[in-house]
Amino acid sequence: MVSNNSKSLPLDGLRILDLTVVWAGPYATQIFGDWGAEIIRVESIKHFPATTRGMVMRPTKEMVSQKGSLSAYPDRDPGERPWNRTASFNAHARNKKSMTVDMTKPEGQKVFDELLKISDVVIENNVPVSMDRINVNWERVSNVNPKIVMLRMPGFGLDGPYEDYRTFGSHMAGVVGHYSVMGYQGELADMTGNTLTADAAGGAGAALALAAGIRYRNHNDKGIFIEIATAENFANYLGDHILNYTVNNRLASPMGNRDISNAPQGVYQCTGEDRWIAISINSDKQWKSLCNLIGSPELAKDSEYSNAAQRRSLHDTIDQLIEAWSKGMDAHKAMRALQAEGIPAGVVMNEQDAFSDPHLEENGFWETLEGDETGKYQYASTLWKTVLTDRSHKRAAPRLGEDNEYVYKELLGFDEDKYAEFEAAGHIGMDYDI
Repeated sequence: MVSNNSKSLPLDGLRILDLTVVWAGPYATQIFGDWGAEIIRVESIKHFPATTRGMVMRPTKEMVSQKGSLSAYPDRDPGERPWNRTASFNAHARNKKSMTVDMTKPEGQKVFDELLKISDVVIENNVPVSMDRINVNWERVSNVNPKIVMLRMPGFGLDGPYEDYRTFGSHMAGVVGHYSVMGYQGELADMTGNTLTADAAGGAGAALALAAGIRYRNHNDKGIFIEIATAENFANYLGDHILNYTVNNRLASPMGNRDISNAPQGVYQCTGEDRWIAISINSDKQWKSLCNLIGSPELAKDSEYSNAAQRRSLHDTIDQLIEAWSKGMDAHKAMRALQAEGIPAGVVMNEQDAFSDPHLEENGFWETLEGDETGKYQYASTLWKTVLTDRSHKRAAPRLGEDNEYVYKELLGFDEDKYAEFEAAGHIGMDYDI
């Protein structure tokens, strides 16, 4: 399937049918699309996938003028087709195609079968009951194409008491215990924020599983079914805490920015709005350098602060002294001053910092893409580089149904009359018909 041409991408020639939603699934297919696989998003104009092409289908300008998830549109303008302009979708749908078909109808099911016959992979991360409604399962797809690889990544798996729970990454993280170790000491769990780490972890884990499945297919000349429950995948990220409980019956608790060995360690406020610097002292020598830098050289000679264990017991007092210094410092200047003394320190960077970071800039990490309805913006590059291939992105995220003619006419052989018939029947379109 892969060309020997050194200028080709590693996954050229691989076709993936993408029925993914929200973040975890689209992130998995994004990785494959970045490296040359043809990703065809199978969508429907009869169903709006909330939180995939935006939180709501048609937000008003007033709604997106406010800060928050609804504001992530170019110039905070939803435009005539908001589903093509939302940041979350555009970030993870680059290098993909989009076609529409109504799979609740028999003729839509036949179209899907024809696509299965000419594809290598089908992937989805919906709640199982949703896939049951449109008969997307291993029995069906493997019967149509015995060499296909199918990957399903429901939140909690395809069976069990949580089977049909609708979930986001935050819910999955909560179920496996992530929130019990987040936050500051003594802080309630509801103060830890709404993190979606399980989604990102799920996408990366699914991409690895899919690569293994494709290798199996290529070696054995037959398809394979892969199930990767996103919550179970994320539980592995808490392996040390889980093992500590199973071995020692010890429950972990939030540590905030503290550490079991380094002291002091924390995040300290600097000048400007919401500007912070992280500092971690891991030796007595670094501690002495820090004392001199913040204008408290007497602490370096004080026996009460002579080792890490003693400094941990006085951590709150030390934090106040450090922050009295850092509040008068620019975060980047403070970082450079600390690093010059051999002290581990780093600015808590926001998106503006990341886009202006000289290291990322020199490595060409940011790439410019221009979408027909979004304009020209910068996107993160691929997760890794290779010597003989071009890592640059090929196209911006697709508009809904943008590749209908390519899929129906070029891949499936529809003539103009049949294409028009499907368009009239509500399968083909670029606007939601709901």
